[in-house]
Amino acid sequence: MSPLLFSSFVLGIAFCAPPGIITAETIRRGAARGFFPALSVQFGSLVGDTTWATIALTGLAFVIQNNAARLILSLIGIILMVKLAWDAIKDAREGKEPSAGENNNAARSDFASGAFLSLGNPMNIVFWTGLGTTVFASIAGAPQPIHFATFFAGFLGGAILWCFFLAALVAWGRQWMTGSFFRFLNAACGLVLFYFAFQLGLQTVQNFI
Repeated sequence: MSPLLFSSFVLGIAFCAPPGIITAETIRRGAARGFFPALSVQFGSLVGDTTWATIALTGLAFVIQNNAARLILSLIGIILMVKLAWDAIKDAREGKEPSAGENNNAARSDFASGAFLSLGNPMNIVFWTGLGTTVFASIAGAPQPIHFATFFAGFLGGAILWCFFLAALVAWGRQWMTGSFFRFLNAACGLVLFYFAFQLGLQTVQNFI
């Protein structure tokens, strides 16, 4: 295994593992309906992650330097986070019990939520732009297409492994979740989502002042 492939594989796990909005929504939906909804949220988030990585690492970061584009994406992200947070708090207040049933619309909603939560945070471009400089700095000469392909293969491999691990962990933990615990989980996830919506809003305001 090449050093670039190995380092990008580890990076994929390290990037996905820290708790955040995706983890909160994965736990909330996975606790309610099991493994596949949790996995769908995780896979959906990879759409946003790979999109931002592609923009940064192929030199297209100038696209997001447009103030109007950044503002629109930030507003979309904030609105989605607030909406999901409100749904979680409402379920906690009403004591809504988890539903074992799943249909195609719910599955699409899980995937779309993960994708839009990730795509709706343009601040990720800062991370990926800095990361690109660090990852390819050790390569002699200019990075070639094979280097980018190797990086994405390793990163996606690590990220996908983490997706399965977290979804399985959430599904396994359902056996100990009572109705009261699920209400607490919904409330906690709702507060986390509100917090990240506030943080994104604060970052957006600071960038435009």
